[in-house]
Amino acid sequence: MVTKFLRENVWAAVAVTFLRIYLGWQWLDAGWHKLTGEGFNATGFLNNAIAKPVADKATGLAVYPTYTGFLEHFALPNVKLINFLIPVGEFLVGLGLIVGGLTAAAAFFGLMMNFLFLFAGTVSTNPWLTLLGVIVFIAGANAGKFGLDYYLMPLLRKGWKKLIHRGKNPDATGTTGANGNAGTTGAIGRA
Repeated sequence: MVTKFLRENVWAAVAVTFLRIYLGWQWLDAGWHKLTGEGFNATGFLNNAIAKPVADKATGLAVYPTYTGFLEHFALPNVKLINFLIPVGEFLVGLGLIVGGLTAAAAFFGLMMNFLFLFAGTVSTNPWLTLLGVIVFIAGANAGKFGLDYYLMPLLRKGWKKLIHRGKNPDATGTTGANGNAGTTGAIGRA
C-alpha cells in the first residue's frame, strides 16, 4: 500500500521531489568538496577500515570479512581508481537526484555507496542518507516525475523497445506472434 502510494500518487511525487532534491544536495556537496578541495585520498580511510574492521563485540571477529578482503585486495591496491570513483560518484548521484534525471539509478548508486561506507564502520550521516535513499528508490519513476525523468524515461523506453525488437520480422500489421514468428497465431505447430 505504501509502495503503491509512493510509486503512483502525484502528491507523493511532490513530496519525494523535495526529498530527492535535499538528498541530492547532500551528495553533490560532498562530491564537490572532494573534487575541488586539496585532493581527496582514500588511502588512510581504507587502511583504517582494514586495520579496524567492524567486529563482533563478543568474539572480536570481523562482521564483514568479505568486505574487508575486498578493501585489502582490490580497493587499496587500486586506490587511484577509488580516489576518482568516490568524488565523481557522489557528485553524479547528487546531480541526478537534483535534476531528477535517472533518479532511480542515482538513488541506487547512492545507496550502494552508503552501504559500502557503513560496512567500513563509518556511521556519520550514512544511516540518514540511506533511509532517504530507500524512500526515493522505492518511489521509482515517480520520484523523477517533476524532473528530467518526465522527458527522459519515455525516450529510454522507446529506445529500449527498438533495441529489444531489432531483428524480429513483423507481419503486415507490425506485430509478431507469441512464438516470435511474424503473422502466426501463437499456437505451437501452426504458421
